Amino acid sequence: MEQPAPIAQPTVRPGLRGRFTIPVLAFGGILMAVMQTVVVPLLPDLPRLTHSSPGAVSWTVTATLLSGAVLTPVLGRAGDMYGKRRVLTSALLLMTVGSVMCALSSDIAVLITARALQGAAASVVPLSISILRDELPPERRGSAVALMSSTVGIGAALGLPLAALVVQYYDWHTMFWLTSALGAVGVSAVWWAVKESPVREPGRFDVAGTLGLAAGLVCLLLGVSQGGQWGWTSARILGLFAAAVAVLALWWWQQLRTERPLVDLRLVSRPRVGLSHVAALLTGFAFYANSLVTAQLVQAPKATGYGLGLSIVETGLCLLPGGVTMLLFSPLSARISAARGPRVTLAIGAAVIACGYALRIADSRDLWMIILGATVVATGTTLAYSALPTLILRAVPAEQTASANGVNVLMRTIGQATSSAAVAAVLIHHTSPVGGVPVPTLHGYLLAFTVAGIVALVASATALTIPGDAGRRGSRRAGSGTLDARDEALEGA
Repeated sequence: MEQPAPIAQPTVRPGLRGRFTIPVLAFGGILMAVMQTVVVPLLPDLPRLTHSSPGAVSWTVTATLLSGAVLTPVLGRAGDMYGKRRVLTSALLLMTVGSVMCALSSDIAVLITARALQGAAASVVPLSISILRDELPPERRGSAVALMSSTVGIGAALGLPLAALVVQYYDWHTMFWLTSALGAVGVSAVWWAVKESPVREPGRFDVAGTLGLAAGLVCLLLGVSQGGQWGWTSARILGLFAAAVAVLALWWWQQLRTERPLVDLRLVSRPRVGLSHVAALLTGFAFYANSLVTAQLVQAPKATGYGLGLSIVETGLCLLPGGVTMLLFSPLSARISAARGPRVTLAIGAAVIACGYALRIADSRDLWMIILGATVVATGTTLAYSALPTLILRAVPAEQTASANGVNVLMRTIGQATSSAAVAAVLIHHTSPVGGVPVPTLHGYLLAFTVAGIVALVASATALTIPGDAGRRGSRRAGSGTLDARDEALEGA
């Protein structure tokens, strides 16, 4: 009878480098979020700066969204197979190369290509969480994973005002030189401080599955992101959605018949994993509306009767308390998960998001109430986003943690893209002329808050349906995978 492989004890690299493992990975996550948001202050001026159309400029955002959605599960799978630190370093390097390209060029085609390269950084967080799972003992894992999850919000809150300040006082290329330098620091720091994980899943990389997923996601997300501009009933959008359904159905069939699939759909079909992915999609939708609507509302002209006429720098500062709150509340999320389980933390977080939107509906005229409501939403997002990877880590084998977390991040991305399209559709249908220019009405903003709040409540209810620890123990007895055996040994020790 074949003897089981010995279970490796997770330990961070000893000495000085080991002490920097968690901060360096967190820095990478913050840097990724900063890189995604720095282009936002440039969008109104990029058509003039690049001598291109607003439609072409919008692709600097769309390209990052599409490449990030495609590459996150792909690089997660590659990390499980070829080494997580190696793939993480490559993703940060691609992000840095893209930033250098933006710093050197004003050609819109080059900028779009560069932003697509930067989309690879979307895999930084799931890869880092997987590394933390492999290297940290259970008693340290929860707080580290919670901190890693919160870096997305922290980086976004820091990136917007930072980019706005640079753009306001310096040449716009300076911003990308700055992010290039930060990216180089991130690549070097990861290579120096992070130990390569020994946990691997052998096999051949699923090239056909990768191409199928890429084609299906591009059709789906392109349709969602461009529906407002091209028309939801236009032939192009309907064709994209039809192609997405056909390609993803064929991809699903191929994955079930592949020995080493890109995404283990049998694993996804387990309620503990599948419902976690559904909750991630709903939470991503609910969270993203906060940033989208808040930024537009506070910048609306005072002539609307509700707008505050704030600059982009002042707008970024309004969102900054939410980023600080995410940093402060990530340890609380870990403690709740340790005491009550991550599904309870997720349910509480989604409910808190709904409470934040209730505050926004109650008062969206006073600046302090706007900041308070946005900060409450950010607090709930911290709890929810910190719990999601913990749910995944407890439900999948150790050698599939990076790819499984990559799929979870993908679901969040789809939720955010859908939220962006839904918010745009609501605001477009609720406008009134101000100075001859159509501007969203306050009712439109409140309706967007209402939709996001309802989705948050659905996410909370979904979280409570995820099987708890009893289901986990049952799966252990059934021999569900390497993760369960390894964690039981560690917890028993």
